Amino acid sequence: MEQPGAGAADAVAMDPSPSPSMAAPQAPPVVEWPEGGALTRDWVAGLASTLDWCSRHLPADRLPAVLPPALVQRLVLAAAAILHREPNLVRVDPRPGQSVVVVGDVHGQLHDVIFLLRDAGFPSEERVFVFNGDYVDRGAWGLETLLLLLAWKVLLPNCVFLLRGNHESKYCTSVYGFEKEVMTKYKDQGPQVYRKFLRCFEDLPLATIIAGCVYTAHGGIFRGTIVLPSKRSKKAKKGRKNKADFTVDTMSIRLGSLDELLKARRTVLDPPWEGQNLIPGDVLWSDPSLQMGLSPNQERGIGLLWGPDITQQFLRTNNLKLIIRSHEGPDARDKRHDLLRIDKGYTIDHDVECGKLITLFSAPDYPQFQASEERYNNCGAYIVLHPPDFASPVFHSFEAVKPRPPAHPFYDFEEVIDSDEELNLDAMDSGTSSQ
Repeated sequence: MEQPGAGAADAVAMDPSPSPSMAAPQAPPVVEWPEGGALTRDWVAGLASTLDWCSRHLPADRLPAVLPPALVQRLVLAAAAILHREPNLVRVDPRPGQSVVVVGDVHGQLHDVIFLLRDAGFPSEERVFVFNGDYVDRGAWGLETLLLLLAWKVLLPNCVFLLRGNHESKYCTSVYGFEKEVMTKYKDQGPQVYRKFLRCFEDLPLATIIAGCVYTAHGGIFRGTIVLPSKRSKKAKKGRKNKADFTVDTMSIRLGSLDELLKARRTVLDPPWEGQNLIPGDVLWSDPSLQMGLSPNQERGIGLLWGPDITQQFLRTNNLKLIIRSHEGPDARDKRHDLLRIDKGYTIDHDVECGKLITLFSAPDYPQFQASEERYNNCGAYIVLHPPDFASPVFHSFEAVKPRPPAHPFYDFEEVIDSDEELNLDAMDSGTSSQ
């Protein structure tokens, strides 16, 4: 059978925003696994164009007609097997002449991801990609976006690195749309497909060190102290409902080490907000602050806030020059008047003696769905780190691909809280939705 991506589909891949007045091209063939068993560049390019075509011309629940559930599960399992073998902290050591592209949150904005890949230059022996989490939720094409990136991972496992974001969890996907998206698109097969994605989430690494001098993680810094809940907090846990009840002994918090990060247990769907292993929750949920020191992240109810002094300590201790994290979009920064807005897709939050802390966000015109008519109209951005030092980031801002294909949200964006704040921690404990 003809491989996906032939003919008209190739044109769609090259131009992710064809005029809506154009006649729909002939439907692409059903995607099948390559006969030889190994993915090729042509196959991945074909998958991208097929996913793009389906997003523009098929109702969401018709996707299985082109992308069968068996193919989806095989791709997810193939990627998960590779990810599982990677450590919590992946050392990305570029070959001579290789540059590194770092990408922040993309949140199911498939067409912007297709544009970004083409604009930055596709993964290759000359170009390594590090994706910093939050592939799903909030956008209408989380499934397609994640599948495309997993395909690149399977094709080029040493040139594409996928880290975990806080939305790669059962709790967030049950609240912010990805679970419902999978169920809508795959119906009877939905529960089985969704479970495969959840298992894959558990295998995603937590952080990278690029060229020995750049630390990347979705949220950022993490603690090293094992904090055990007090008797009082155990009794209160049953009735805890919001951030006001989030209490940690701040005297017990110290900055964690890379060795502790390597030893952390990452294979949990919903990282703990208290107990013996807080490192994954910190890495995925923490935020920078202009206040000195380490403190509980009261606003989110999980993770930490850390100041410029902690950035300096982390960089100096580990002989690093940059921290690149993501996790905060324009809606989050709109509520944080102590830090810079993220309209260009990036901010430099800490500039200290040893280096810089950068927040990178790669979903332009975000969120896709919102209750108010006034939009942030933010750009997305990606960073290119060039040899030989890799410590002088080059920022590339880009606007959203317009117009987006018509789509319906998979969550109630008028009811669901913004920016992942005020978590229902009881729901996270039980693995159920707060809705």
